[in-house]
Amino acid sequence: MWGGIGAVVLFALIQAVPYGRSHHNPPVQAEPRWDSPRTRELAVRACFDCHSNLTTWLWYTNIAPVSWLTQSDVDSGRSTLNFSTWHSPQEASDAAGAVRDGGMPPWFYTILHPRAKLSSAEKAQLAAGLQATIARDPPPGGGG
Repeated sequence: MWGGIGAVVLFALIQAVPYGRSHHNPPVQAEPRWDSPRTRELAVRACFDCHSNLTTWLWYTNIAPVSWLTQSDVDSGRSTLNFSTWHSPQEASDAAGAVRDGGMPPWFYTILHPRAKLSSAEKAQLAAGLQATIARDPPPGGGG
């Protein structure tokens, strides 16, 4: 019983940690010149929550410790590759390979976001589209 009470108290206390709850989406500055609307559509579904300034912050992203993990993933994703700040230096060259190899979107993300789970055909389309988009309009310092 004391363990349960302690867990509830600990859960309540960690809600006081502010990290991960002051969500904001900076303005979109520039997107790439997509090779096709289909590539953008697949990227929005599978990538934009972590790799753009158009993150959808769902209710559970305000509850610690999920808020901490979500904020960390979004911060990391945006700093690596951000489709909303395309004119800024970033690491875009590995994007198609990460999709093709199944590393993106991460399996744990697709559990709560089943729409982001791509079929094999969709992965191939997105990887080819990202490769074409990056070749057509590479960001500074990270084209491919």
